[in-house]
Amino acid sequence: MGEEYDIVNLIVLGVISWTTVFLLVRKIFSDRSFELCNRIVSTIHGILAVILASLSVEDWSCPVCPLASASTPKQRQVLAVTVAYLIYDLICCLFDVKFSLDNTVHHLVSIVGLAAGLAFQLCGSEQVAALFITEISSPFLHARELLKEFGYRDTDLNLAADVLFAVIFSVARMVGGPYLTFVTLTANNPVLIKAMAVGLQLVSAFWFYKIVKMVKYKLTKRRKQVGMPGKLD
Repeated sequence: MGEEYDIVNLIVLGVISWTTVFLLVRKIFSDRSFELCNRIVSTIHGILAVILASLSVEDWSCPVCPLASASTPKQRQVLAVTVAYLIYDLICCLFDVKFSLDNTVHHLVSIVGLAAGLAFQLCGSEQVAALFITEISSPFLHARELLKEFGYRDTDLNLAADVLFAVIFSVARMVGGPYLTFVTLTANNPVLIKAMAVGLQLVSAFWFYKIVKMVKYKLTKRRKQVGMPGKLD
């Protein structure tokens, strides 16, 4: 019971901490948009989540082991930090002028899924592995948009960020993702965890398709710009 209260307290403290970080970033970049400040916080979370997930791995010869087992205190702490961030980000998105229903649903589903894992204290290895896979490309995703707002739209630097994001996303989601889905489905996991694994992979495949189209468009556009100097957008 005591450990459950510790996790709840960690989540509450986390929400306060992420909000404080956002307010500090907002103060530093007071002349920038609300979205930019939120993306900076999201970038910090992405880096922190990958580091914490890596530190929680017990055996790097099998990063997702032990499968279908009770989560460790370290794994629950990692998940609690991300649940706190998702709650903060959900609230933050409600104050943004660009309200996104898709993003709101995504946050709610993620919070419920991670909270279920925390409540039942199961499948810590699978959930932390999923967190690593989904967040490792997150800093590069936000870097693309940050560069645009800082005036680097349609530059080689922005194109490099696009390509780097696409490569990391593709390797994580379309190589690591299917492997994680397979081991999750074949292990003795609850139906909810298996359903989340399949859902995550389907979403990843959809975004992989869109990202391939985006990179193809950007490379084509860049070749035209190089071939026609003086007609840059």
